[in-house]
Amino acid sequence: MNNIALGRYMPLNSVVHKMDPRAKIMILLFLMIAVFIPAGVWGYVLLSLFILVTLFLSKLQLSFALRAMKPMIWMMVFLLVINILVIKTGTLWFELGWFSIYSDAIYQTLYIVVRLTLMIIMTTILTASTKPLDLTLGIEKLLKPFEKIGLPSHIIAMMISIALRFIPTLIEETQRIMNAQASRGVDMENGTIKEKVMAILSLIVPLFVSSFDRADQLANAMEARGYNPMQERTRYKVLKMTGIDYVGLLSSIALLVLCIFLAVIL
Repeated sequence: MNNIALGRYMPLNSVVHKMDPRAKIMILLFLMIAVFIPAGVWGYVLLSLFILVTLFLSKLQLSFALRAMKPMIWMMVFLLVINILVIKTGTLWFELGWFSIYSDAIYQTLYIVVRLTLMIIMTTILTASTKPLDLTLGIEKLLKPFEKIGLPSHIIAMMISIALRFIPTLIEETQRIMNAQASRGVDMENGTIKEKVMAILSLIVPLFVSSFDRADQLANAMEARGYNPMQERTRYKVLKMTGIDYVGLLSSIALLVLCIFLAVIL
């Protein structure tokens, strides 16, 4: 469990941990929008600096945030191979027979990798600095105005919170099943295509069974405690915005506006 970063709460005493979850969710939303704005190199430099400052204020180590990138490494390698084979524009960097590498293929891959890295680090900071229950309450409060058009804000917030809560649990369960299958002689890396498919099935099937079993246990536990999502609820903890929350929101909005400005002038 110690190697899991995404979805894991870190109980630290930091400025970011003390912020209102609504402010942190809105800051994440503004930064996500800024990531997809084509603001050039300077835009990503500003976003990276903002995220590094936030990481420092949250007292989280950069290695902890980057640990969440491990499951995405093979996807990035696959993306690089596809771009090299498909994109044939820009400057020719390497050529050997039919195989060639163009600059645009590398730049496009780096472009996507940087975006993905920034988004995963931002999400990791949010989940590491916010308790699951606080995250649920924050999402519910932000979605509250949409209840006038029939949107069940509490149900949506609870679903998101449970999904985030069970990410590290499912990763741990996957590792446990892989170790158990390996001890039975199942080889996940070597063998023919048929053997690899059977090895993957030996992982997926028990993982699905375990996931449905956990979901059933959670549903029974919530029902036993009299949980009714449609009933009006009161709160022991009342959210209240403070000065640092407004500073964070204004900073993220300013960064978003600056990225839009850079995209216009470039």
